[in-house]
Amino acid sequence: MGNRPPSGLARSLDEPRLVAHVVNRLDAAGAGSALLDLVNHTPAERYRHAVLCLREHSIYHAHLRERGVEVIDLHKRDGADPGHFLRMVRALRSLRPHLVHTRNLGGLEGQLAAALAGIKLRVHGEYGRDPLEPFVPHEPHHRRQPGLLRPGLRRLLRPLVGHYIAASAEQERWLIEQVGAEPSRVSHIAHGVDSLEFHPRLGPHAAVGPDGFMRDDAFVIGCVGRMDDANNDMTLVEAFLRLISSQHPAHARLRLMIIGDGPMREECQAMLERAGAAHRAWLPGERADTARLLRAMDLMVLPALAEGSGNALLEAMATGLPVVATSVGVHKELVQPGLTGILVPPMSPDVMAAAIADYCRIPEMGARHGARARGQVIAHHSLPAMARSYLAVYDALAAT
Repeated sequence: MGNRPPSGLARSLDEPRLVAHVVNRLDAAGAGSALLDLVNHTPAERYRHAVLCLREHSIYHAHLRERGVEVIDLHKRDGADPGHFLRMVRALRSLRPHLVHTRNLGGLEGQLAAALAGIKLRVHGEYGRDPLEPFVPHEPHHRRQPGLLRPGLRRLLRPLVGHYIAASAEQERWLIEQVGAEPSRVSHIAHGVDSLEFHPRLGPHAAVGPDGFMRDDAFVIGCVGRMDDANNDMTLVEAFLRLISSQHPAHARLRLMIIGDGPMREECQAMLERAGAAHRAWLPGERADTARLLRAMDLMVLPALAEGSGNALLEAMATGLPVVATSVGVHKELVQPGLTGILVPPMSPDVMAAAIADYCRIPEMGARHGARARGQVIAHHSLPAMARSYLAVYDALAAT
């Protein structure tokens, strides 16, 4: 192995180039679905992919491996764990990728590992708040930088990064103004959505959830994402409990479905049980059938305190759902108030409840907003366009 070149640069030009992605975890609301989409829309004759995952085996490991992607688990332990970094360097030396693409703070150390492994082409992407990222719940909202609270490590490793990718315009500005990235080395590439997989419901609600959860005239409020402090699902639960406690007859139809797992799931479930509303809610954890479950919803509600990715929002829009979302991060870029959804202040269950009530009581408004939302996704967020943008970045780096 000592005589092999340290990267894929000396290989045959006819061989597809290997991109090694370094991620903290592969989950439904983040790197898992995004990587699967990129793999599915990359020309196999040009690029192939491998994934180095720091922690937590998930359903996306199997999905990626089914598509011929090598997924290497680094088994990072909580706290100080230098062993996983050495395993990362060894794995990169063995893979000899043409390019390394790290994602968010959790994967950023892969830039140093790639440099030590002799891999010269390196990309780093910021795709929203990483669960590894410190989150300060009580920091004033105007001072929060969605998912990007601590720029110090990013500044330190900036010289190692050949090019940056930002999933939102806000993150692009943050990389330039706070991390110090050169504007010419930052590309804004919005997430894409498979509008064939994520399509509107064509008939009645699917039979989802436990017995007794659904009813024929149900109005299902949905949410998708990791259930943690930043995703702020408790505000949505509070808004739901306010609505079902009112006497308005339309509110008897309301059901709540939160798809995802995390430290707040148990607490949200306990809130619903204490209120005697558990039978009207379903919190099944992380699921692989997100597209099918979205078609069982009538409204997507995203209560996050910080959001830079927009994956769940775009998938809901592609499904033809109107959206109630907090006015933070990429939500402000993607939701057109009064046209595709309603923006509400963070941590405001009363305002959120009022917005949900409008859609519940005026179904034709939801149908109009959902149709416009799907049109917006088809026009501006196709997966082929997203993949072409990534390949343009990879090709430009290779050309240098």
